[in-house]
Amino acid sequence: MRNKKGVLIDETITWQDITPGGVVYEAGSAENFKTGDWRTMKVDFIEENCKQCLLCFPVCPDSAIPMKDGKRVDFDQDHCKGCGVCFAVCPFKAIEFSKV
Repeated sequence: MRNKKGVLIDETITWQDITPGGVVYEAGSAENFKTGDWRTMKVDFIEENCKQCLLCFPVCPDSAIPMKDGKRVDFDQDHCKGCGVCFAVCPFKAIEFSKV
């Protein structure tokens, strides 16, 4: 089924499958909850534009910019909320946003 905007909706998801919002059960538990589906903007990593300056990495409030072997890699879409902070600091247009 699709909603009014044409976005495909998975009707098999029950309320038990949805992560609780705003609840911190213990320190460091945010990684246990996939909160990326809360976003209104989808982020795209334009790897060929990235110069690995790493200005985006420390400003991400959701730790959704993973690092591998000292380099940033594509976004963790399970946790990115589309806030746009990384987009604002990227001088190389390696980050783009689109509406969900």
